[in-house]
Order: sequence, then structure tokens, then C-alpha cells
Amino acid sequence: MRYVTIFILSLVFWLLITFKFTVPDIAAGAVASAITAAIFGRYYFHNVYKFLQPRRWFWFVVYLVTFIWACIKANFDVAYRVLHPAMPIRPGIVKVKTTLRSDFAKTLLANSITMTPGTITVDIIGDDIYIHWIYIRSEDPAQYTSMVTGRFEEYIKKFAE
Repeated sequence: MRYVTIFILSLVFWLLITFKFTVPDIAAGAVASAITAAIFGRYYFHNVYKFLQPRRWFWFVVYLVTFIWACIKANFDVAYRVLHPAMPIRPGIVKVKTTLRSDFAKTLLANSITMTPGTITVDIIGDDIYIHWIYIRSEDPAQYTSMVTGRFEEYIKKFAE
């Protein structure tokens, strides 16, 4: 079942990238998807049925909307800091404790934080994520953890674990 899932996802991805729906293009995409599924099928989607649950897809869409909104706000914040004559930055590295269990979920959270302007994930050690932050607003770990992770962690738990 996981080989079929990877084949379908690869074919959809191929069609979205090429955006050509002619028979030769679909055939080439099918061949490339079959090769991809044959090579990488044993490494991904150990529990395919989790992947097919509509509830997880709903929370994934909610996460994407939240992530895009956080990126927009962070872009304006960084632009303000760069364009301000006094350049109000207070950089530092903070340690954020995560409650996520799977490595996939932790990596997704770390990448979400890195792709948000003004923050970059430095390291993940156990349940701790070390993040370089352009402006540390608080010295309280609970407060800056909620500021940095936002609602990302909550939504990632609902669709990725």
C-alpha cells in the first residue's frame, strides 16, 4: 500500500510541476513515479492509513494557513527592524522545549521555525530545539516558547503524529 501511495503522490507532484496533461507527459510521469516508488517505497509511509485520514488533511490545511500568516507577520517585523534607523535587534539563541514525539514532527516544527523570517533553528537535541532569534522579547522560557513556536506545535501534533 505504501508503494501505491508514493506512486500516486509522485505522479501528482509530477503533474503539478510540469502542468502538461498530454499522454506522453503522463506516461513519463508514471514511469518516473514508478521508479521513485520502487526505490524509496520502503523508507517512507510506514503507516499509510494515518496518511489517508481526512481529519489529518484538515489540520494540515489549518497549519498551512497559520504558517503563511505567521510568515507574513514575521516579514513585516523583520522589514521594520531592518529599515528602522536604530535597528532594534536583540539577537540570541533560545532553548525551546517541544512536546512532539516523532522525529518527523520535530523536523517539521524546526523547518517551520527556520522558514519564518527572524528565526533559524540551530540544533535539535532530544526534546529541545535551539533557535537563533533576531529579537528576544522575553527571558521567560514558557513565554518565548509560545512566541517562537506559535500554534505550529499544536497543529503539527494533530496531523503529523
